[in-house]
Amino acid sequence: MSTGQHAAPVARSGGRWRRWRRARPFTAGLLIALGGAEMLVTLRAPLGVLLHVGPQGLAAYLVPAVLVLCGVLLVATPQQRVFYALLSLLLGLVSWLTSNLGGFVIGMLLALVGGALAFAWTPDKHRPAPAEPVLAEPPHPG
Repeated sequence: MSTGQHAAPVARSGGRWRRWRRARPFTAGLLIALGGAEMLVTLRAPLGVLLHVGPQGLAAYLVPAVLVLCGVLLVATPQQRVFYALLSLLLGLVSWLTSNLGGFVIGMLLALVGGALAFAWTPDKHRPAPAEPVLAEPPHPG
């Protein structure tokens, strides 16, 4: 039941989202926030094998909460990426002692990989086009 008319090609809908996402360390922030969220979930897990080392009262909840906050702020303010990356790396290592072996190692690894990605990320710098066209051959003296 074709009428012989072809539908117009659909324009790419993710253009603005893609530009926004690439203008900041999005994947790094996402990994850091997921790592912190995973640590928070493992603290509330109803398992008898949870390890309670160190001051469990405040530090066990504070470290993962700050990791989630670092992940969100890394995406929101990429100009401060070095600070958030170093803080995420430090808190990822500290979580080994405070948050059930870093959320059973998974949350810690997510935070450490995200912190490393954030530290290595650089903003995309567009080079301006040259003002004069480049000549293929030098002009002949004449």
